[in-house]
Order: sequence, then C-alpha cells, then structure tokens
Amino acid sequence: MHIKGLKVFCDVVGWRSFSRAADENGISQSGASQVVHQLEQRLGVKLIDRSKRPFMLTPEGETYYEGCRKLVQRYDALEDQVRTLHEEVAGRVRVVSIYSVGLHLMNHYLQRFLSQYPKANVRLEYQHPHRVYEAIEKDQADIGLVSYPRASRSVEAMSWREEPMVLVCPAKHPLAAFKSVELESLQDENFIGFDSDLVIRRELDRVLQLHDVEVRVVMEFDNVETMKRAVEIGAGVSILPQPAVAAEVAGGTLVAVPLATDELVRPLGIIHRRGKELSSTTRRFIDLLQSEANHHSEGNHHSEATQISTPADSAGRADDGIPPHAETNGNSQHPAPNGAVDGNGHGNSAGEHTADEHASPGGNLSSGGSSGGNGSQRKRPAVAPAGRVKAK
Repeated sequence: MHIKGLKVFCDVVGWRSFSRAADENGISQSGASQVVHQLEQRLGVKLIDRSKRPFMLTPEGETYYEGCRKLVQRYDALEDQVRTLHEEVAGRVRVVSIYSVGLHLMNHYLQRFLSQYPKANVRLEYQHPHRVYEAIEKDQADIGLVSYPRASRSVEAMSWREEPMVLVCPAKHPLAAFKSVELESLQDENFIGFDSDLVIRRELDRVLQLHDVEVRVVMEFDNVETMKRAVEIGAGVSILPQPAVAAEVAGGTLVAVPLATDELVRPLGIIHRRGKELSSTTRRFIDLLQSEANHHSEGNHHSEATQISTPADSAGRADDGIPPHAETNGNSQHPAPNGAVDGNGHGNSAGEHTADEHASPGGNLSSGGSSGGNGSQRKRPAVAPAGRVKAK
C-alpha cells in the first residue's frame, strides 16, 4: 500500500471522520472509505468497527494505526529533510493556537517566518485550550500554542513567553490617570472577571488574596473580547494580558495601567506530541518563536524558553465546536475578527467560535450586562468566595 493510503487511514482515525480525512487529503469521502476498505481486504482483518457511532478501532486497527502513524511521521520527516538539503525550507508545519495568542500575535510571526522561508507551508488553526491539547495528542497538529502550558504523558511542553497583566479601565475612570496601580487600590471596585473555573481566574484570586484585596465581581466571562466590551461601557475594571488590549489602548477606548507588582503574568507555552520526530520546518518555526520571545523579553526580566517536564492532566477545559482553519504557502496571514483566515488574508465567518481560556472572538454586550454572540456571562450570588472576591 502506498504511503498516501496509510496517511488517509491515519487521518480517518485521528479525526474520527471520513469526510474530514478526505478533505485533508484532497479526495472524496467515498475515496477515503475505499482506501480503508482496501487496507482491510489486504490484511484480511477489520480495522474499523463501523457498527458503532462514532466508529471505533478494532484491536487489530489499534495496532495498525500506531504503526502507520509512526511510519507516516518518519516518512514526512524524511521528505522534509531531503527538501532542506539544499537549505530550502519547503515543508509544512501545522499550528493550532488558543484564540488569544493567535489573534494578537501570530500574524507577526507568520510574516517573519514566510519572509525567511517563502516556500514553507504554514497551516494555522484557532481552537479552545482542551482542543489544542487534543489536536496534539491525536497528531492533528505539529505544535500547539497555549497559556499555562502543562506537560502530560503524551504531551511535551516548553515555556515560550510571559505577558504582563495590566489594569484595564475606561479613559474617564479615576484610576486611568495613575502611572501605576497598587492592587490595594482595587478594593471594592466593580470588577469584570474571568469565569471561576479558569486557571487565570484562580491566579488572580490567589494574588488578590495575598494582598488582602476584595473586589466586587459584577460579571464573569470566559473570554477577553467580551470582557473588554464590558469595561468599555463602564461596567467595571478588569485585569487582562497587556498585548490583548493593545488595539483598544491605541484607539483610545480603554486605558491600560501597569500594576505595581510583578506577581501577575500570563505564561504562554509551546506543546507537541511526546516522542514525535519534529520536521526541520517545524523546528525552525519553533526556533523563530523562541528567538522572537527572547528578543521581546530583553529588559523585561522574562526567562528564556525551558522544557516543562512535570506531567499534568490537560482535561477540564471549556468545550467548543471546531472552527475553520487556515493554510498558507508563502503568503502572510491577517487574522479575521472571528479567528479564521484563509491563505489570501481574508476572513472566514464559518464555524462556531465560543471562548477559550483567555480570549475568543465576539460577544456583544449591552449596558444591562447581558452578552450576545459568543460571549458567556454568569451572574453570581451575593457571597464573597473565601475572602478573595466579593460578588455583587
């Protein structure tokens, strides 16, 4: 069987979808089904149990998939190595990123990488945190970009960069005139918070508790975009990653005030499947990300990228539909507001975009405090949780 057929089989299993695998390989759905059927005929065993929905691998299929996956990976790495013998990077790298990183950082990195390696093929997809980890574990992407990166038995993680958190408020708010703000100045302020089940919220609560500060959490959201809209209409102040509010600060709709403590930063990391042989194109893309991060951190006391080896469970992140992806071959990309881009820099409005751990597109907010579109907002009872935040 040609290596192409093995890749089709691996994609069918990885995506748990014949149609998605067919799209990935430029064939029809019936063509993908036929490839799997031919493999089963040749081997004389059933690889996939189609009587169940979704389908499941048979024991023989599990064994065959693991072997084929490694074989396809090695073949792809070999092809990439041969192409780069002439020092020409022409391979493909598949990147899956949480929305907040992809929307405000990736355009710059893609332009830099493709200007250096115009024949490289970069495929970028925006997903929610748990789906980023899932894509890496199922080998649907080469690297993932996440916040608060965590290693596991199947995922390796390395630190990438750190983003300072800043106080965000309307231009007319009294705190907007400050050059820096002590956390104690936030006592009893109306506060726009992250959902309580997110890592970033727990970190904020922890630091506020250390400083014996209570804020009134009047709204909670699962994404930065809707939180910014809430702050813009004067519903309260918030603490957000500085790069995530750069556009609003430049436009004058929000003010970002540095905090007088360096305790609050958002760590970003790069993850990839443990034990996977990364192609030279992928390694060069990682090198660019890290070199840019190191350059960015000079003078900001940010540490260089290091390996994270402590296993952790990557489950428990918000669920979400599968949004569209983007692929570019020597073309720069410009992320559209909903997080989807095509190879020509045009936005794609298809797909569902709810929020990720820190930022996702959309969500309209009225002065009454309700969110529309993709934002998610919860109201809390009048109980102050553990003395950290006081709900309105």
